[in-house]
Amino acid sequence: MRLALEIAAARAAGALSRAAGRGGGTTLPGKLLWKVDPSAIDRLAARLPQGAVLVSATNGKTTTATMIASILAPRTRLAHNRSGANLVSGVASTLLAARDAQLGLFEVDEGALPEVARRVRPRALCLGNLFRDQLDRYGELELLADRWAELVAEQDGEARFVLNADDPLVADLGRGRQGVVYFGVSDDSQALPELQHAADSKHCRNCGAAYAYEAVLLGHMGRYACPSCGRARPEPDIAATRVRLEGMSGSRVDLRTPAGAAELRLPLPGLYNVYNAVAAAAAALDLGVPLADVKGALEGFGGAFGRVETIPIDGHDVSILLVKNPAGANEVLRTLTLEGGRLDLWLALNDGIADGRDVSWIWDADFELLSGRVRRITCSGTRAEEMALRLKYAGVDAELSVERDLGRSLDSAVAALDGGPLYALPTYTALLELRDLLARRGFARRWSE
Repeated sequence: MRLALEIAAARAAGALSRAAGRGGGTTLPGKLLWKVDPSAIDRLAARLPQGAVLVSATNGKTTTATMIASILAPRTRLAHNRSGANLVSGVASTLLAARDAQLGLFEVDEGALPEVARRVRPRALCLGNLFRDQLDRYGELELLADRWAELVAEQDGEARFVLNADDPLVADLGRGRQGVVYFGVSDDSQALPELQHAADSKHCRNCGAAYAYEAVLLGHMGRYACPSCGRARPEPDIAATRVRLEGMSGSRVDLRTPAGAAELRLPLPGLYNVYNAVAAAAAALDLGVPLADVKGALEGFGGAFGRVETIPIDGHDVSILLVKNPAGANEVLRTLTLEGGRLDLWLALNDGIADGRDVSWIWDADFELLSGRVRRITCSGTRAEEMALRLKYAGVDAELSVERDLGRSLDSAVAALDGGPLYALPTYTALLELRDLLARRGFARRWSE
């Protein structure tokens, strides 16, 4: 009876908030329930007859979770936080809204993962990567890795683990454990010349020695081994054995799995989205989905909110690519360099709490890749001037406009286009502002719909 009353009160609060036009409908019910009775989340999760799957990573968790949802949706009724509300309150709100769900599929903030997992008791965790991000919130990367290690130890024997073999911090979580499935990319043609300046995890957690890399693929991810203690990248069970990147149009991937091989035509660009797709495939296959269904869903995937969306505005295509830390930004820049001609860019750098107040990460991102490739750049957001300064130091010789107001800056950037698309690179809160602006103007649906 108590749980029923708490659920009714939380749902009513969300409905009143939406009716009043004050927002908060996505997370307010969960926040209220979390404050009144945290154990209610445990009991709601226990009602899911097929349990729950948690997806977490610094980069790519939204896209990976949405890919998994597209694979599973035809087979089962999902409780999925597709709006991206990935803290405890967002998961609680999703559980409240999903009255007849069979399986929970939750994207979870990497810092909130331990608390959510202890509440939800998942049947599986899909863990993609750990990169430096929001240092003023998370602290040093090793602290987050330690918290994940403690969580995995607690869940050992209860949950299965789908882990990225190419990320040393994530791969270490599965060593010596049962129920582990590793995924990765095994194509040296995509290797970088050397370890990037933005690489984070460079030393063995077992003995402290610097890793030796045979291939560096993305940030600190790749094929590595410790020359001191011998700890090395595990052989992935599901791997992209051949990758052909085709710029913004997508990529072609040869996938090796225990269920056989598949050739995928992914509609999303970049090696980072190849990793997202391989992670989603590994999780879905471990849940018993046939390989043919995995292939079909991934090839028909339409993207996730703000992650490579293309929206027509006044007769021009505006492609939105979220950037929020050095590793992710570098992959977006790497993808854009595959495009022909000189680019028009709109960059919006914010320093909100959800972005991280410390924006010094832009000095570790390789904006030098844009030198000689850009026709015009518009810098916007609360730290627009600092982004413009970074581009100047990167040697990006292009027409440059600085305007903090997102609406005015976007209008000027679109008006100045010379037939090609505009590539919009916002940080997280700037992305939310941009999508809300486009929704008000009738160019896009609201993000919570």
